[in-house]
Amino acid sequence: MKTVILCGGKGTRLREETEFRPKPMVEIGGKPILWHIMSTYSHYGFNEFILCLGYKGEIIREYFYQYALQNRNFTIALKTGRCAYHGANEIPDWRVTLVNTGDDTMTGGRIKQIESYIDEDDFFLTYGDGLTNLDITDTLNFHRAHGKIGTVTGVSPPSRYGELYIEGDRVSSFREKPEITGGTINGGYFVFSKRFFDFLDDREDCILEQQPLARLGAMGELKVFQHRGFWQCMDTYRDYKYLQGLWKSENPPWKVW
Repeated sequence: MKTVILCGGKGTRLREETEFRPKPMVEIGGKPILWHIMSTYSHYGFNEFILCLGYKGEIIREYFYQYALQNRNFTIALKTGRCAYHGANEIPDWRVTLVNTGDDTMTGGRIKQIESYIDEDDFFLTYGDGLTNLDITDTLNFHRAHGKIGTVTGVSPPSRYGELYIEGDRVSSFREKPEITGGTINGGYFVFSKRFFDFLDDREDCILEQQPLARLGAMGELKVFQHRGFWQCMDTYRDYKYLQGLWKSENPPWKVW
């Protein structure tokens, strides 16, 4: 079963890091956030990935093409170009398909373009900028049990600000960074049936989060899997610094592998 990861956006709200590289290649603890996401899926036995490339996609291509050279000790014969690797094999057993889906294509159009690479009944989908300790197997079991076309993971991340509870002009209580009071938001970890491709087209302006998911919801074909554990996206430089700090802690909350 394959995992599709959207890696083509320009990450304009993280311009400090994305001016020179795509957001999925921004490093947390010395590894691209994309590597962390893939490691989560791999931990649960899902090792086949399709990366939808766009903005600065050549950097992602080069990273995976040169993965062994960058991550293992080796001896190279300059005349033949042959490499002999040394030490334990620390290369993950991943099969990675990299597809150029266009610099300006929106999320729905990118997904439609990789339809021919999906040959199983179901596939995973996520963005290249969100970390979680979600049990991927649980989401798949939930998806297959309800039999609908789509499953979206719902999360309730903490607010960025303290919340005041006011009676008149008196603060009755204060909660520092509570869970969002508006309810559940899209956590970006999806499971879809292949039937979902019928709701997409390959136009550049096809946006996953608008008409396709709205239609699915209106038809009763979209279910939500509630995740109460850790989830954090990397939208801004503040998010980036927060995740860096968590990685330096004793137990980074998304490190399940």
